[in-house]
Amino acid sequence: MEEKNSYTSPPRSPLSKGGQRGDKHDTDGSFSKTIGVILLNLGGPDSLEAVRPFLYNLFSDRQIIRLGPLFMQTPLAWLISTIRSRKTRRFYSLIGGKSPILDITRAQAKALEKALNSSISPCPSSVAFRVYIGMRYWHPFIEDVVPLMHKEGTRKVIALSLYPQYSVTTTGSSLSRFKEVAADYQMEFSCISSWYNHPLYIRALVDVIRKGFESFGITSPVSPPASSDDIHVLFSAHSLPQKIIDEGDPYEHQTKETIREITERIPVQWHLSYQSKSGPVKWLEPSTDGKLKELSAKGVKNILMVPISFVSDHIETLYEIDILYKRLAEKLGINLRRADSLNTHPVFISALKDIVLKSVKETGW
Repeated sequence: MEEKNSYTSPPRSPLSKGGQRGDKHDTDGSFSKTIGVILLNLGGPDSLEAVRPFLYNLFSDRQIIRLGPLFMQTPLAWLISTIRSRKTRRFYSLIGGKSPILDITRAQAKALEKALNSSISPCPSSVAFRVYIGMRYWHPFIEDVVPLMHKEGTRKVIALSLYPQYSVTTTGSSLSRFKEVAADYQMEFSCISSWYNHPLYIRALVDVIRKGFESFGITSPVSPPASSDDIHVLFSAHSLPQKIIDEGDPYEHQTKETIREITERIPVQWHLSYQSKSGPVKWLEPSTDGKLKELSAKGVKNILMVPISFVSDHIETLYEIDILYKRLAEKLGINLRRADSLNTHPVFISALKDIVLKSVKETGW
């Protein structure tokens, strides 16, 4: 399928250098020419025992949610994580007793590192890529990985958020933490904050949507559907408090732009909803459960749900969609299926490779 030239270079932070700590030299006296790539993501509990401290780290971040005045953030985060941990542990117990996000991100990092290093041949062997993982709320923490990169001689770093659509609560928080830590080390770094319309990313999403239609026994989507038996696509994105959007956060707009790019390439009847909200504040609407009820009332019988803001399987896909929403759909008389998450989809890995290489070129490395 022909690619549209809709992708523009994502916004980046100015090329920066860190603090004044001593530089580590290679044995030949020169700086290492290895370019480090750090994939930034949320992280997730790696055991049931890790659920409460993971939630505590999450709710302690004021960029995600402000729990009263600053001095109340820590005690309220402790209280909320303690109250919610029992129920959340039960959710994780239903998907294997832990989050799979670290294992998947490791596989993504391995595939990306291989793709990047394959792409430089026959370039000089002194130039190579090494891909690291830095998680915001659980191991391996960003603040532990950056010192490791420096210790291993990495002096040039591409920080790549694995959130396609930018939000201050996700990419913003992760990049802020990365910059804060990297400032203590002699490093040059370039930060990639969004890539919601990258052609290869869009192509990968189109591919999993086509395969999702095939799971219904349909090879050619129809738009608009000719009957109630035809397939409706429901894009489900992680929700945000409406106040954050009202303050100028581009997440909602970029999510809709991602969908626009997809639907220009594949003709589907589509809808957008938001999942994973919590707390009493007003969140983005419509909610995914509310949208399912609305579509059921209109006679829709078949829905392919596409997790639009997630690139890895985790609790939002494996529990919320595959268990919670599927049960609701069954009660509503809807045949609900989910498109595969991108995970290590080869076209998705190619997208990440292209994003990194463009950043390297633009920074002059």
